[in-house]
Amino acid sequence: MTELKDFFNKRFRLILFAAVFVAVVYLIAQNLNTFGNILLTMFGFGSVVLVNEFGHFIVAKLSGIKVEAFSIFMPPTLFGVQRTENGFKFRILPKLFAKEGDESGEDGLSFTIGGKCKASETEYRLGLIPFGGFVKMLGQEDTGTVKTSDDPRSFANKPASIRAAVLAAGVVFNVISAVIIFMIVFLIGINLTPAVVGGVVPNSPAAGAGLKAGDEIIEVAGKSADLDFSNIGIAAALSGRDEKIALRVRHEDGSEEDLALVAKEMQTPTGKMRLFGIVPPTSLTIGRLSEEDANDLYSKTGLLAGDRIKSVDGREVQSHWELEEVIENVLVPEVTLSAERIRDSGEAELVKSQIQLNLMHTTNYYVESEFELSHIYSMVPRLRITVVSEELAPSADDEISLQPDDVVVAIGDVENPTYSEMRDVTEKSEDKELPVKVLRTNDNGVEEVFTVTVKPQKPAGSDRVLIGIGVALDAEHPIVAKTINAEGGPPKLAIPRGAKITAVDGAAVSHFYEIIREIKMYTGERITIDWRLDEEIAGNVALDVGTDGESVTVKSALAEFIPFEDLKRPYKASGPVDAVVMGYKKTVMFVAQTYVTLKRLVGGLVSPKNLMGPVGIITLSYRIVAEKPLVYYVYFLGLISAVIAVFNFLPLPPLDGGLVVILLVEKVKGSALSERVQGIIAYAGWALILTLILYVTFNDIVRSFFS
Repeated sequence: MTELKDFFNKRFRLILFAAVFVAVVYLIAQNLNTFGNILLTMFGFGSVVLVNEFGHFIVAKLSGIKVEAFSIFMPPTLFGVQRTENGFKFRILPKLFAKEGDESGEDGLSFTIGGKCKASETEYRLGLIPFGGFVKMLGQEDTGTVKTSDDPRSFANKPASIRAAVLAAGVVFNVISAVIIFMIVFLIGINLTPAVVGGVVPNSPAAGAGLKAGDEIIEVAGKSADLDFSNIGIAAALSGRDEKIALRVRHEDGSEEDLALVAKEMQTPTGKMRLFGIVPPTSLTIGRLSEEDANDLYSKTGLLAGDRIKSVDGREVQSHWELEEVIENVLVPEVTLSAERIRDSGEAELVKSQIQLNLMHTTNYYVESEFELSHIYSMVPRLRITVVSEELAPSADDEISLQPDDVVVAIGDVENPTYSEMRDVTEKSEDKELPVKVLRTNDNGVEEVFTVTVKPQKPAGSDRVLIGIGVALDAEHPIVAKTINAEGGPPKLAIPRGAKITAVDGAAVSHFYEIIREIKMYTGERITIDWRLDEEIAGNVALDVGTDGESVTVKSALAEFIPFEDLKRPYKASGPVDAVVMGYKKTVMFVAQTYVTLKRLVGGLVSPKNLMGPVGIITLSYRIVAEKPLVYYVYFLGLISAVIAVFNFLPLPPLDGGLVVILLVEKVKGSALSERVQGIIAYAGWALILTLILYVTFNDIVRSFFS
């Protein structure tokens, strides 16, 4: 009866396995490219983990410890081979075909081939899950505890020095593998973002120090060799509170300057971080896009991926920051961009595109003060909606939903709000219904006022309350939302909120571009600005036009987002010796920075929200594999290998470092801790580690899929 039951159970498992196998093969065939990326991602990350286990395995073997199994990838076992006295014993899917209660593994697809040979105690396995691996030594449990055994080859019966060497071997192998990985990367060569200032955030430490776009950081905290942009961000993020970081800067004119910056905690789309406020540089070449995004960009701008911008309104530009400077200061509704396009034939042609511009409400997304608002001699225009989020915008009929080009005339109780006022009202109205009054042009070209009700929300992974819109200044209507006391700027003009500017020194104006143009014509002179609030209330104010040009702080920006590629420079070793040196330095840098990160984390200077766990690493790995050349993924694996080395050697059981600490206690104490005590310590450590993993995994999921 038992044999019959085993027969049917085995056949059922075989049929189930075949069905799953066919389904998996079908899915792979239908999504071959995606599957290849997933497999490469898992294989790469798993290999880094496997290196750690391989270190334990090699040193354990050399130390005479009995290794019962070594597996590439994780269980269940697909395939196993072990040398026996009768030959090589093979096991295929032993769990699937094993008899009930049989632990021998001789049943099902198990067979031995070959002749008499010397037996080995180690079975070499291939797991089903393509991730990492493990080594099973006699006398050591998976929890990290040491199991008492009479066998002299047991891990528990080896001297503490040998056990410490076995435990430390995993970390050593990870460090060595990181050096080798980086060595290979620099032998091949990799393009990285250089330590060049692409821009600075207003009111940031970088802005206060006078850094400008185009400046190159040639030394960070005394280190100058092979710097890339990541060195700047890491130095800021891991700096101590009030710690000055020494930077040496080479300006575009060739002069050099020594600076000392204190990082500031600043808000970013992914949370708060300590930053200098230095924006990474971008190039003049348009990056790769999905087919849908590429078609959308072409329909709106006439530009294609690979196009390189050459000039703006006939003025040549040599860098992206020069392009930005020209566009920021042009202050016109549109410009003509000329771009070089390489045809499939290899021939280059010059294409021209008319690009619409916006006047930006501020140069800083996170406005902390009214002083940061863009203005024209203290006059702040109203807001115009430029984009509406499909996720956050109200799901109502088009005529009562917010739409691009709507002009915000009121939000809540605030008429003609500035950006800072809109943000204040939004923050105070979280999860409440909030009326927004907008001016909209209907199909007949007539402007009408609509009231739309929104519910501000705080999206997952964000600390900002949003209503799902992007805004710029309304330059088409010469309406002043408000005049402000600009810090260090011109005196506040006595113009009422919502007033319409009708003339500048007698010349009629119909939009803010004309207002700016007319004011600039009278540099150093006193002029009159006429305004009207309604049919009955009107007036004028005197304006002393400055000569420094700093009283007009509005900037132009491209109305359509153009995805320019990051600026890249080749980082390549001159030969094998140089590659080893570069690989060693990069490994030491990442190991040191990981330790500093953990130190800052304990000290509260680094938020645990910024940590990345397995889900985040795998998600980022997949994106790198799918979107970038393979060398970038290899570089990332080198970083991960260095980080794993540090994490594994933390003094926390059951990590390798924690187990080494227990060995030191044993050495001082003169005898080993009891299995019960070791078990309590190990399980407490596991509880702490699993809690941390759950926390970072939750943040990874929110950051990867919901932010």
